[in-house]
Amino acid sequence: MAVLHVTKDSFEKEVLKSDVPVLVDFWATWCGPCRALGPILDEVSDEVSSVKIVKVNVDEESDLAGEFRIMSIPTMILFKDGKPVEKSVGLLQKNEVLDLIKK
Repeated sequence: MAVLHVTKDSFEKEVLKSDVPVLVDFWATWCGPCRALGPILDEVSDEVSSVKIVKVNVDEESDLAGEFRIMSIPTMILFKDGKPVEKSVGLLQKNEVLDLIKK
């Protein structure tokens, strides 16, 4: 499943009302660790079909970043049944991302 880019307008549908858990990556184009995480999330999304992975650009979607109190990027939040259940700040390796979504 491809990684989706979501906005404030599509966040509710794609994340909060999703039938499957959703890993949300809060990122920005100027952030080196964020850019390094991108290919890792692409790999994970190709291998794991039980979780949807979406990206939120914090520069373009500052309201969403504020709503979830994003202070540092990359920050990933795992949502289940529309609620945040796990949070990770900083660059993770592929095995760490897989561990995060298995929780």
